[in-house]
Amino acid sequence: MNKDQVESHWREFTAKVKQQWGDLTDDEVLQAEGNIDEIAAKIQRKYGDSKESVAKKLNQIMEKFEK
Repeated sequence: MNKDQVESHWREFTAKVKQQWGDLTDDEVLQAEGNIDEIAAKIQRKYGDSKESVAKKLNQIMEKFEK
């Protein structure tokens, strides 16, 4: 397990906290951010990519959906 994979566990935890806090406060934007953060953390953990690399890949995917 490399450093990026270990970091992903922390990011996934904080993502779940964001989701729960967004749910408690009815903040849908915060909940959505938590969902995106969780997906990024899972990708980072599975492939061992850096946070920046995962963010770039997710942005590319989102651009395809926006078109």
